Amino acid sequence: MSQPHTSGVFGRWNAIPLWQKILAGLVLGLIVGLVFGPAAAKVKPIGTAFISGIKMLIVPLVFVSLVSGVTAMRDPAKMGRVGLKTIGLYLCTTAVAITIGLLLGSVLAPGAGVGMEAAKAVAPKAAPSLIDTLLGIIPTNPIAAMSTGNVLQVIVFAILLGLAINLSGEAGVKVRDGFDALAQVMYKLTAIVIWFAPFGVFALMAWTAGTYGLDLLLPLGMVIVAVYAGCLIHAFLVYGGALWAMGLNPLLFFKGVAEAAAVAFTTTSSSGTLPVTMTCVRKNLGVSQGVSGFVLPLGATINMDGTALYQGVCALFVAQVFGVTLSGGDYVTIILTATLASIGTAGVPGAGLIMLSLVLSTVGLPLEGVAIIAGIDRVLDMARTSLNVVGDAMVATVVAKSEGELSREVYAAGRDAVGELEDA
Repeated sequence: MSQPHTSGVFGRWNAIPLWQKILAGLVLGLIVGLVFGPAAAKVKPIGTAFISGIKMLIVPLVFVSLVSGVTAMRDPAKMGRVGLKTIGLYLCTTAVAITIGLLLGSVLAPGAGVGMEAAKAVAPKAAPSLIDTLLGIIPTNPIAAMSTGNVLQVIVFAILLGLAINLSGEAGVKVRDGFDALAQVMYKLTAIVIWFAPFGVFALMAWTAGTYGLDLLLPLGMVIVAVYAGCLIHAFLVYGGALWAMGLNPLLFFKGVAEAAAVAFTTTSSSGTLPVTMTCVRKNLGVSQGVSGFVLPLGATINMDGTALYQGVCALFVAQVFGVTLSGGDYVTIILTATLASIGTAGVPGAGLIMLSLVLSTVGLPLEGVAIIAGIDRVLDMARTSLNVVGDAMVATVVAKSEGELSREVYAAGRDAVGELEDA
C-alpha cells in the first residue's frame, strides 16, 4: 500500500524525514525553555500525552512481538544460539561501558572542587538484590504482571508461551498466525503514535530546559561533560567498531537509529522508546521481525550500557567529593556490580539512581553522593538512555547479520520509512 500524496501543509510536513522533525522539535524546545524559563512548563502536558501514548504500547508490544519473535524461530537450537549471542553481547558491552566511565572519571576528576554543600537530603530507593531479581522474573500471575508493567515477568511469560506454541504442532500454528497478525496491528498502532513524536519531544525539552536551566548545569558541568563524552566514545568506538567488524557501515546504522536515539534523549526511558526502536531497526536497518522481536524487548530490560557508564563516572565523582581513595579491587567490584545490576534495573526514567545507590554501597561510598547527582540526574539520564537504546539496536543488527536475517538492501539504502504509517 503506497502512501497517499497530500497537498498543503500536511503534505509538506509528512514529506520531512521523521528524524529531522524530531531534531527540530528538540532544538526548538531547548530554545523555548531557555527563553521562557519555568513558564515553558505549560507545554509539558503535550509531552505527557505523548509519553502516555508510548507507555500504552509498551506491555502489549513487548508481549506480542516477543511471542511472534520466538515463534518465528521454530528451531530450538537457533533460538538458543540467538539468545546466547544477545545476552553475551549485552553483558560485554555493559562491562566495557562502565570501564570507560571509570577511566573518564579518573582522568577528568569531575569531583574536584565540588563542595559538600551541593548535597541535599535525598533518600535513595532500595535497589533489588540479584537473587531477588532472578526469583522475581517468574510471574505468578501473568495478567497481573501485564497490568503492573513488570516487563521482566512479561518477557519470561512471552518466551515460554512462544516455546509452547512451537511445540504444540498443528494446534500451535493457528495461535502463531494470530500473534503474527496481532504483531502487524501493533506495529501500525506504533507508527500512529510515533507520528506525534516531534510535538512530544518539543514539549518535554522545553519543560526540561525551562525547569533546570543553565544555573543547575554549570556547577556540575564536568560530570555532564564526562558522561556525554563517554557515551559518544562508547557509541562510535564500541558500537561502530562492532558494526565495522561485521562488514556494516556504522554511519548508515547511526542514521537509521537516529529517531529512536532522539526520542530516548527526551523521554529518558528505554522501555518507553521501545516502539520507536523496533520500528527503526526493522524499517531503516533491515533487521528481521523475528530477531528484532526477540532481541529488543530483552535489551530494553537488561541492556544498560549508558546507565553503567554513568555509574562509573558518578562513582568516581562521589569518591572524589568525599575524599575516598578506591583500590583496584573496588574498581573491579564496581564493574561487576554495575554489570549484573543492569539486568534488574528497569528501563524507566530515574532508575539509574537506584542502580547508583547499589554501586556506591558495595564499595562503601557514602549514599549521600546520590543526593549530589540527583540534581542533574535528568540531564545525565538523557544521554545514558540514548546510549542504551542505540546499544539495543546495535546488538539486534549484529545478531541479525550473524544469523543471515539482515536485509543488506534496506540497510544500505538508509531510507527513512519510520513515518510511513502504511508500511509499519
